[in-house]
Amino acid sequence: MALLLPRALRAVPALLLILLAPAAAMAREPVILVSIDGFRADYMGQGATPVLDRLAASGVRAEGLRPSFPSLTFPNHYTLVTGLRPDRHGMVDNVMRDARRPGVTYSMSNRSETNDRFWWDDAEPVWVTAEKAGLRTATLFWPGSESDIRGVRPGTWLTYDKSMAAEARVTRLLDWMGRPADQRPAFATLYFDDVDTAGHQHGPAAPETRAAVERIDRAIGTLVEGLERLGLPVNLVVVADHGMRATSPDRVIEVETLVPPGAIDLVTQGSAAGFAALPGREAEVRRAVQQRHPNAECWARSEIPERLHYGSHPRVPPYLCLARPGWLILSRATLARRPVQAGGAHGYDPADPDMAGLFVASGPAFRRGEVLPAFDNVDVHPLLMGLLGLSGPPTDGDPAVTRRALKPDALRTAP
Repeated sequence: MALLLPRALRAVPALLLILLAPAAAMAREPVILVSIDGFRADYMGQGATPVLDRLAASGVRAEGLRPSFPSLTFPNHYTLVTGLRPDRHGMVDNVMRDARRPGVTYSMSNRSETNDRFWWDDAEPVWVTAEKAGLRTATLFWPGSESDIRGVRPGTWLTYDKSMAAEARVTRLLDWMGRPADQRPAFATLYFDDVDTAGHQHGPAAPETRAAVERIDRAIGTLVEGLERLGLPVNLVVVADHGMRATSPDRVIEVETLVPPGAIDLVTQGSAAGFAALPGREAEVRRAVQQRHPNAECWARSEIPERLHYGSHPRVPPYLCLARPGWLILSRATLARRPVQAGGAHGYDPADPDMAGLFVASGPAFRRGEVLPAFDNVDVHPLLMGLLGLSGPPTDGDPAVTRRALKPDALRTAP
């Protein structure tokens, strides 16, 4: 088909060409949700993202996608596919505990726990809803996708392998999308970690981070070209779970300067510290968190500001100290083992502009050249559900937020 087009159009990415086709002919197509972990909203438009820039010009972009608190990887990936804030879906941090499992700490590296539905069953991700409705799904990495959440797994899924290169991930997804129509996923996910890793190690402004952005942009281009070769129009939604803030050894707060040394059980640390008071130390810990601190705010769980939508789930630690953006809260023991280097971090207040991630969508359902104001990431879920024609449990998302991004009659009717 492309060979019959004028020369000026032959170099245009395939997904842009799909948008030129009549809307009726392109209706009811698969949805691919792509996450570029740690891709700050302002990484686009700086000369490193020609593919994403073209997709945005031909489709829809947002000025920013605000994460939910805490602006961390697992909590926000689960928010994107459930429409619930972490305080409701239960994935309240990358590291957490649950009183029903004494002595157990959940962390991203603890695979026996990350694969246990116990931690995920408070919510229902899109692939579970879709599978229950009879739609085929596939997840090429996504937090929670390796677990049988509510007794249901994606039809096709892989165990997370960080060493799998971006291009190899795209190739695998294209293999899945190239299946016969009755076996092809109606909903698929694709996850890239390169940009987040570079941002942590080198900082958001580093050339290494820009190189990672360029590498993933090329991978998105490979995906678009592969879909063209398959003759398969899709609705492609590209998001980030959060942005990135520059950090420095000069911006570190020792936990022991916020609360009395030896008085707490420290659960989490980094951009925020979550902890419980040890037996007999409750009164002095409470007094300590009520003090004002120049580069952090501390609260008892019940007093966390409403703007953060956080503190009601029992997995949230009894006390929380949130660092000022760009600062870190770490214990002296952690600092002795691993001194802070210049780099990057996230997990801060979602209102910090540097925490905003990207949102780009293109395909037959989307208008052309639409720019949305920044919106909360809970609103991605109702968009996905509408594109797939699904209905599910109530969520925190509002379908009206992304409605102007869509062509008339773009959404399916729920079964």
